[in-house]
This record gives sequence, C-alpha cells and structure tokens, in this order.
Amino acid sequence: MKIVLIMQRLILTLLGVSFVGVSLLAFTGQASAQPAWMPKPPKAIGGQCDLDPKIMRKTHMNLLDHKRDQTMHDGIRTKKFSLKNCIACHAVKDESNKFVTIKDERHFCRSCHDYVAVRMDCFDCHASRPGDAMNKAAKAAGNPHDKSAGVSSMGKAGDTTVVTLRKFIAGEAK
Repeated sequence: MKIVLIMQRLILTLLGVSFVGVSLLAFTGQASAQPAWMPKPPKAIGGQCDLDPKIMRKTHMNLLDHKRDQTMHDGIRTKKFSLKNCIACHAVKDESNKFVTIKDERHFCRSCHDYVAVRMDCFDCHASRPGDAMNKAAKAAGNPHDKSAGVSSMGKAGDTTVVTLRKFIAGEAK
C-alpha cells in the first residue's frame, strides 16, 4: 500500500512539472520552436516546391519511386518530382561557393537521412549536385538510364515487347 501512495505522488509530481514546463514554453513563445536535436535541412534555393514541405517530408520517397517507375517502365519523363529538379532546387554551396556533393554532410538530403540512418541509393547513379553528369561508374556498368549505349535494358516505350506486356497486364491480350 505504501508503494502505491509513493507512485501516485511521483506521477502527480511529474505531471505538475510537465504542466509548468509546457506553460512556460507557451508563455515565452518557444512552444513552436524546433527542438535542438532535430535535423535542420538548409532552405531551398529555388522557388516553390511541387508539394507542401510537410507532405514532401513524409512522402518524397514514394513520389521518387513512382517517378522512377513511370520513367523506367512507361517511358514517361516529366519535370514534376524529377530528382534533377529536386537537386537543382535544394543544392547547398560551400565556403568557396561551389555545390557540395552527397559526400559532404551539409548536403540537403544527408541532413535528414543521416539523422534517421537511412541509406540513399539515388546517388549511386544520379548526380548529387546541379550540373554534374551521371555517375560514370554506373554508366559504365550498363545503367538502364544510359541512352548513349542504344536501347536500355528496360526497352523503349514503343518496343513490341513492352506494348505486348502492357496489353497483357491490362487484360487486352492473352
């Protein structure tokens, strides 16, 4: 019984301290400030993003995957949600006014990805700063994006194999 009373007092004390802390933060206007332990990605240098930043933080990986699938499987290339546009807008410059690469911890993508310990494989092939060419190692390895080697490994949108496969998936062919 004595332990129950001690636990009740401890809980009430903690609730009281929490209430006072939240009240002080609200009173000083600090309640909406970002905690010091959160990542602080640099501001975009471009204009308005394709979507609201709150949505982009939560869904960018799905949007990039969808964009990749549209590009690779359907041959649809648009600027919306393109990795090239993201990099152009979110590029970060160093002290010598040059864009940093993904190897630099100041890179826009790394600011959050390092924090959550998520490895990005985008830049194994793609350029991580504006104006850079595609990763040469990936290009030499037969990257499916490489158009200089002729037909990509995924085929082109007009190839009969791709057209037949699309018809089969849509239920138009047996």
